[in-house]
Amino acid sequence: MPKLKMLSGKEVTSILQDVGFFVAGQKGSHIKLKRILADGTSQTLTIPNHDELDKGTLKAIYNQALRYISEENLRKHFYTD
Repeated sequence: MPKLKMLSGKEVTSILQDVGFFVAGQKGSHIKLKRILADGTSQTLTIPNHDELDKGTLKAIYNQALRYISEENLRKHFYTD
């Protein structure tokens, strides 16, 4: 069974930037990422910029990102095979 990788906030931000998100701002240790689609729809995710994200936090980010990104594109970055 695949397991969640240990990722930092910076690594998750980089993964999401590769699929079209950009840094819209930062407040404290939380980075707000945004992506605007061709029809004008805005998609937003907030990532804590910690050296190591807790597994529960990482799983929550993964599940939120699945609303916008296909599992096929996202799973390889978050899980071991």
